[in-house]
Amino acid sequence: MARKTSLVSLNQISDINMTPLMDLTFILLITFIITFPLIEEAIPIRLPKGNASDMSTVVESRSISLDRTGQLYLDDDPIAMESLLLVMKDVAAFAPDTTVYVRADYELQYGKVAEVMKILHDAGVTRAALAMEAE
Repeated sequence: MARKTSLVSLNQISDINMTPLMDLTFILLITFIITFPLIEEAIPIRLPKGNASDMSTVVESRSISLDRTGQLYLDDDPIAMESLLLVMKDVAAFAPDTTVYVRADYELQYGKVAEVMKILHDAGVTRAALAMEAE
């Protein structure tokens, strides 16, 4: 009597299953979409409160920030007061329609803000605004 043996073909699956990879991608995308609006500014500044006047659409803008210790930042990068004049001269020369927003902590002495505004004036910046929180 001969035994009948059957060989079952064990075909290996050579395809990569993309479903878990796509699930992970969508979860990361949704996480970034949800958390991105929660991030406001990297520099902790408490702005003074005031009424917002006419807020027109600005094509290009720069931000100068002063924290409570008087440290100066240009677009979230630390900068020395002496270097600010040179940078703002370049901004005024190459992009004269640029609006420069000055954000200063409300506990900061007024003299520092006035010094920054004088630098902007001396550099030839024609569009400058003080940032405030809405009441």
